[in-house]
Amino acid sequence: MLTLEGTARFVSDLHLRAERPDLTERFAAFLGDTAACKVKALFILGDLFEYWIGDDDLADPFNARICNLLRDLTDQDTRVYFIAGNRDFLIGQRFAAAAGLTLLNETQKICAGAPCVPEIPLRGQVTATLLMHGDTVCTDDIPYQQFRQMVRSKEWQANFLARPIEERRAEIEVLRRRSAEAMLDKTAAIMDANPAAIRAALIDNDCTRLIHGHTHRPGCETITLSSGTTERWVLSDWDTGRGDALEIDPSGCRRLDLTGKA
Repeated sequence: MLTLEGTARFVSDLHLRAERPDLTERFAAFLGDTAACKVKALFILGDLFEYWIGDDDLADPFNARICNLLRDLTDQDTRVYFIAGNRDFLIGQRFAAAAGLTLLNETQKICAGAPCVPEIPLRGQVTATLLMHGDTVCTDDIPYQQFRQMVRSKEWQANFLARPIEERRAEIEVLRRRSAEAMLDKTAAIMDANPAAIRAALIDNDCTRLIHGHTHRPGCETITLSSGTTERWVLSDWDTGRGDALEIDPSGCRRLDLTGKA
């Protein structure tokens, strides 16, 4: 478990890509503000990129710029941590080294030590927070979970990464198109997080707060367990005209509205 000191920020689902320079500029502005505010840790909870075809694509000018932006932040004494999302799960150690960040497992427990905001009145101090991208608790979407199991296997990834870069890029475009088409036939409820899976994650990890993204349904809620009251924060995506970050420090937990800011 990681123990936080000072202020930490959390973002997810930026979906950065070369054809959306506005997102890159918003990200650069956010990192500049994070450094200026002397934030001690930044957690990126997946889907930093719209897609990632492998760390051997670091020479791409767009990818290199994002790496440099993150490296500039870490050079100013902000630790950056990354949990892979469903779009960028192929990010590996080469990218991490270039960007100066630390890769985390798909779930990470941290000690935040901050009381909740007034609208979520927990008792006492919140000390154990569970971080994840969020796709693992969307258990009602069975086709996606089957797809996820396939692409997260070592065999699939080894075969994919062995192919030429341009071939991989074309394959990703096909997968993105198929994903968009499949979503048209799914209800919002199926694609959302499953309440039982959320409760199980909190109980299994003995946490009183959950922070995740993926669903693009920002919000916060209280969840009552037999052990007491817990809270769940869902981060916003950045590529639909909105964006946010969550900030935790010893005084509390608050959402930062980053809509359209650059």
